[in-house]
Amino acid sequence: MSNAQNQFDPGILIRRSLFFLILIILTLGNLFTLFRGLNSPHAMDQAQIAREVARGNGFSTKVIRPLAYEQTKEHQQSAVSFIDFKDTYHSPLNPLLNAAVLKLVGGDNAEQWQMGEKEMVFPLDRVIATVSTLCFLVSIGVSYLLVSRIFDEKIAGVTAILMLFSQTFWDYSLSGLPQMLMLLLFSCAIYFTYRAVEDSTEGRPPFLPAIIAGVFFTLLSMTHFLAVWIALGYIIFAAVAFRPRGIVGISILAILIVPSIFVMMRNVGISGTPFGAAFFNLYNGIGGGQEDMVMRSPTPPGLLNNGFFSTILRTMLLQSSDIIPFLGGIFVAPLFFISLLHPFKRPSIANFRWAILLMFSVSALGLAIFGISTEPLDPNQTHLLFAPVMTAYGLAFISILWSRLPLVSSAPMLRNVHHMIVIVLCALPLLLSLPSRARVGLDRKDSGGVPHWPPYYAPALNLGLNKWLTEKQICFSDQPWAVAWYADRVSIWLPPSRTDFAALETEAQELDTPVAGILISPSSHGAGNVSEVSSKYKDFASLVLDGRVFLATYPPGLSIYDKDQKIQEITRRYPFRATLVGMDMVYYSDRALRAADTEN
Repeated sequence: MSNAQNQFDPGILIRRSLFFLILIILTLGNLFTLFRGLNSPHAMDQAQIAREVARGNGFSTKVIRPLAYEQTKEHQQSAVSFIDFKDTYHSPLNPLLNAAVLKLVGGDNAEQWQMGEKEMVFPLDRVIATVSTLCFLVSIGVSYLLVSRIFDEKIAGVTAILMLFSQTFWDYSLSGLPQMLMLLLFSCAIYFTYRAVEDSTEGRPPFLPAIIAGVFFTLLSMTHFLAVWIALGYIIFAAVAFRPRGIVGISILAILIVPSIFVMMRNVGISGTPFGAAFFNLYNGIGGGQEDMVMRSPTPPGLLNNGFFSTILRTMLLQSSDIIPFLGGIFVAPLFFISLLHPFKRPSIANFRWAILLMFSVSALGLAIFGISTEPLDPNQTHLLFAPVMTAYGLAFISILWSRLPLVSSAPMLRNVHHMIVIVLCALPLLLSLPSRARVGLDRKDSGGVPHWPPYYAPALNLGLNKWLTEKQICFSDQPWAVAWYADRVSIWLPPSRTDFAALETEAQELDTPVAGILISPSSHGAGNVSEVSSKYKDFASLVLDGRVFLATYPPGLSIYDKDQKIQEITRRYPFRATLVGMDMVYYSDRALRAADTEN
């Protein structure tokens, strides 16, 4: 049958129509009925930076990390304003994309996007999630084209279905993190990488597709700095595999370096170092997984105190043991590594897998140095990008083995059963959770939706804290990213030391941007048991646990924040307690606020 006739095959049309129907239902359902707002600190941080870019303020941030502030102040050798503070922590491309969309919808105007009294989900959260989701959906299409070119439409279709039914992919899509933009750029990059491999194996010059792939890898590196490791893996492969050897690799390296130089020059001008505050992401890896603590203190501890090689080995073992969750929960994706032993007949298929392996291995080394965890929505997760292409190789390997079974050979109707089994097993996490999530979403639809509480409650910040703080006032908080995004106010990450607190407070006062209060939320007191909270928040443990103790002793309710000898001077300056969400989210203010919400 000809290709033209195949296009009008009723079975194909029904399957494709069903796929797109499910895609539309899942997309609309996740963005509206099931959507609960952003729930990632990095996503909120990048979103508020994007809003500042849309306002014409450049890469400014309202999230003040004490270490980043101290780094900038030391370089400038003078006091640095907390207002319009320049960010050197995040990669630029995702905020730029979100800034363009926010500008288009008027998201730079805070009044236009003020929450209604009955709204539980911040409207701009849905805008950010929509951008990420659209990147995910387009990446499914690009992956389908790539896998169709490598293998066939059947394996491409199953790969697309597995992506669509992966709960992990949807979680990252709705989080607002840059992973879905990265997935789109990576899918485009490896599509042209495969075109280059094809040209090379067939005797044609691979230069043009290889360079186009290099451009996409460069954009990928500008979306997340850790993606530079993936780009380095590609450069090594290109330098060895494409003729003339070295020329293609050097050309791609030059393409990568040019925009990187501009970013590094900007960072040097602000912070005095080419990597800015992003350098301290190393404390997530070889620094022992203590980036949060380090960022909250103006003085970092020794970077290699936890043992360089033991930390790298431990993280490499973590990546190996949890490879299935890292690859989107698609259990056939790790079979890619076994497929390396299979002698594929087409040279392009056989050679391309070594490119994927090299990029993945170099990326894994980068993650071992910079750190990755099994926590949901880890911002350093880059293994997810490899899931579609590895899934395709895993499916191809299974299909080869399945077709050789005597039972399948004698019963052609069984030739696609293995695809059905894989789809059902991989889709179970999403399918099992969908009814309960849909029930909650539909029940709360009339009441404005379901927030990601704990720890985030957008109405309390957008309709409460926003009114209590002026644009020239600052607050300390355990979730400064949420304050910056929802309340649109400058917030300093609460340091563990009262000395550091007092120094930042004095600095803000001298710059005419006084500190007006301290916000405590479940981001701190819900982060672990009492000993863990005390270890993390040190001098401010009593302040963090004050609401918990009050509830545990109610009635009458015992307050401990004003009885701690270590921070008595601080509590005297912020004696007024205003409840934003009961005693779970409390704002300690320097002045009395609404009488109904305030206790002294």
